[in-house]
Amino acid sequence: MKLHRESFTYGVVVVVMAGLTSSCAYRAKKYENPITKSTEQPDKVLFDKAVRDIEHGRYEVARLTLNTLMNTYDQSEFLAKAKLAIADSWYREGGTHGYAQAEAEYKDFILFYPNMEEAPEAQEKVCEIQLRQMDKADRDSTHAVRAEQECRQVLMQFPNSKFAPQVQQILRNIQEVLAEEEYGVGSFYFGKGLYVSAASRLQGLTDHFPLFSHADEALWKLGESYMKLPPKFRDKAAAAYSKLVSEYPLSSWVGDAKRRLKEMERPIPEPDSVALARQKYEMENHTKAGFMSHFWGAFRKGPDLRSAAKSGEPATESLRPQVPVSVPVTAVSGEAGADVTASPITGPSALDTQPDARPAQQAKPGAQGQTPPATAPPAAAPPAAPPPTGSDTQKPGP
Repeated sequence: MKLHRESFTYGVVVVVMAGLTSSCAYRAKKYENPITKSTEQPDKVLFDKAVRDIEHGRYEVARLTLNTLMNTYDQSEFLAKAKLAIADSWYREGGTHGYAQAEAEYKDFILFYPNMEEAPEAQEKVCEIQLRQMDKADRDSTHAVRAEQECRQVLMQFPNSKFAPQVQQILRNIQEVLAEEEYGVGSFYFGKGLYVSAASRLQGLTDHFPLFSHADEALWKLGESYMKLPPKFRDKAAAAYSKLVSEYPLSSWVGDAKRRLKEMERPIPEPDSVALARQKYEMENHTKAGFMSHFWGAFRKGPDLRSAAKSGEPATESLRPQVPVSVPVTAVSGEAGADVTASPITGPSALDTQPDARPAQQAKPGAQGQTPPATAPPAAAPPAAPPPTGSDTQKPGP
């Protein structure tokens, strides 16, 4: 019994020591942007000291050292590296305040040093900052929208950087979350029988996010929503079913879509070869859920990104609100509910050829049987006061 107790105690000590060792190794994470130049210059010595503090989690001390370097050696060749290291220290520190400070520092670095090789990395870190603060799809999407904007900026400003492929995958992950939010709203309207609202949401979703993991099901619900609307929406329903059959040929909804097209007497398209290859690749590289993933998912703050696409070009623009499908698109002459259109005036208008009648009525007394109001004569001026006489100015005697 005593032997077992000693073995248990020894095991606990080993586990604790292993945890401390791994924790120390994590805190001593190597800095990504050191200065490789071998020199004993005072500014280089200060920079190296700050880097050691960053690697060991002494972020405040590191920032004080870097600010000393920048203020003392204002002509140093390491000023740009020092400014980047300050941003990296905030990024490693994390938290809402730390991420806000890091983003501001990274933005300043890109503004002052846009041609340095670290500039794409700084913009990628800004994207990562927003990504780390993203919530689930059914919660606030502020950070998801910001993350999409910042990641797209990497591809626009630094398209040939080594971070471009990595940022493309991050964009797919972010757009999976944004698309899931739209899909949740559209499915809610579909379940409530609000088919106009459902079709508006699902149409924008399927047009803008074709890489969404549930785009096939969204197309099926889109077609069904149009089928519940008046007959003039049958063409849009057929377009949704046809897109499902051609661009998602391995979907479980393809059979139902073909049946609908056959009932509508519409042609059934052939599967697109590129879409077929992409869908096979996604199925082969799908990230499987772990044993405890469903349990921990309830406690996870961030979204689940396992279903995000692993290939394909992400959307290059932000999703904009869609015009409701019940609003007519083209005006048809003589048709009730046609659009109101506007066009520039190229010649004389009705205002030129048919002036307003009201000024004319005011100018013509008695028009339409009306009599002008009587004009009152001007009031007579009061008589002028007589000038004072000499007797009036004399004072009475005693």
